[in-house]
Amino acid sequence: MINGDTCDLLITGATVFDGSGGAGLLADVAVTDGQITAVGALASLKARDVMIADGKALAPGFIDTHTHDDMALLRQPSHASKVTQGVTTVVIGNCGVSPAPLGPRDDLTEPPFIFLGRSDGRRFDTYGEYAETLARAQPDVNVVKLVGHSNLRAATMADPHSQPNDDEMNLMKTHLDEALAAGCAGFSVGLAYPTGNVASTDELIELAKVTAGYGGLYATHMRNESDFVEESVEESLRIGCEGGVPVVISHHKCGGKANWGKSKKTLALVDAAIASGQSVHLDAYPYTASSTGLMAKFAKVAERVLVTEADGAPGQAGCYLDQIMADWDCDLEVAVKRLLPAKAVYFQMSDEDLDRILGHPFCMVGSDGMPSDAHPHPRLWGTFPRVLGHYARERRLFDLGEAVRKITALPATCFGLADRGRIAVGMVADLVLFDPEKIIDRATYEMPERVSEGVEMVMASGAVRYQAG
Repeated sequence: MINGDTCDLLITGATVFDGSGGAGLLADVAVTDGQITAVGALASLKARDVMIADGKALAPGFIDTHTHDDMALLRQPSHASKVTQGVTTVVIGNCGVSPAPLGPRDDLTEPPFIFLGRSDGRRFDTYGEYAETLARAQPDVNVVKLVGHSNLRAATMADPHSQPNDDEMNLMKTHLDEALAAGCAGFSVGLAYPTGNVASTDELIELAKVTAGYGGLYATHMRNESDFVEESVEESLRIGCEGGVPVVISHHKCGGKANWGKSKKTLALVDAAIASGQSVHLDAYPYTASSTGLMAKFAKVAERVLVTEADGAPGQAGCYLDQIMADWDCDLEVAVKRLLPAKAVYFQMSDEDLDRILGHPFCMVGSDGMPSDAHPHPRLWGTFPRVLGHYARERRLFDLGEAVRKITALPATCFGLADRGRIAVGMVADLVLFDPEKIIDRATYEMPERVSEGVEMVMASGAVRYQAG
């Protein structure tokens, strides 16, 4: 800006973490028409409104790289669970499931389709239909869209639990084309779930080639995240390499005590692929418990299982599976069948693996929360303040500048958001003001919807979406 101009908002005296990974620098930031128009010593600049930061941290808006917020954005556009954490952009359509294309099916009651929540009667036969509805909803956050591979199968195949014939494969490609043309940044898979788990590697490579034509990426909930996690990483990298697409390994973990420590090998595979020139990112959430559909095969490798939603027995949401089994005097298989369809939290990862994964330079942060759960995993409300407060400030796994990079510039680069993720002139004004000495998550497994502390102001596209107090 030129001295004498007037900006819409001047944030003064902030410790600016610009997203580059460097230390914070004291500066003022000017915002006009939803863009950052000046950064520096701006005391002489005129402003219609002034916000005094008083030395607190100012960062780019946080980017949640792995969500299941697809339908929640329509039901609750204010999106408090994310905005109160400082999140200004969410990536939807993960784990192979998205709101479209659904096709004429009415039997989609298994994972991953249950991640979208209970049906409210809305159906989207094409991704373009959903995208138009989302635009009309005007959510308070920016949205990066992925199309789900399980949707492509369900919309095209007579039996989505089988192998596609040539006509079905071509129709899958047509649906994928439509979704990418409608603005999807790529496609995701849920290879641990029904419909996805029978897909061959060759099928995924063929779809990746279509995606490559649009400059899209491949986000994978891998085939296995426990006993065969190394082989699953190798498959993911092969799909990216032969399909010609960047790879995002979703919520990377080594589940089950027998597999603790395997992150050394899985991350070595990732490092080797990156060194060879392949584009690979991963994301993780800052908890040693995962959350997904309730399935006996997952429960068997977990230390404990907390039921978060149970249509078969709604009163059991918030109860531990071992207690349910004791109360019902039954074994695990019987209890799971009685609870279905259901979702659960699985305590199954080690702190050492989580530290190693979160600390990887190409690891982003994705909450993977389930907004439709009656008793959700605390990551839905607490992920980003936990990274900044617990892992950066208290544990010192990385410094604050690096923590900010992981949740801003790194995912912006990964998902092609050229005008977000940094504090610099010309960037969109997605901004978070927070107290680095106080920021912390307050959501717990017992009280999972507590609002985090220390986030003072959140701005998306120049509009203030949240102010504490």
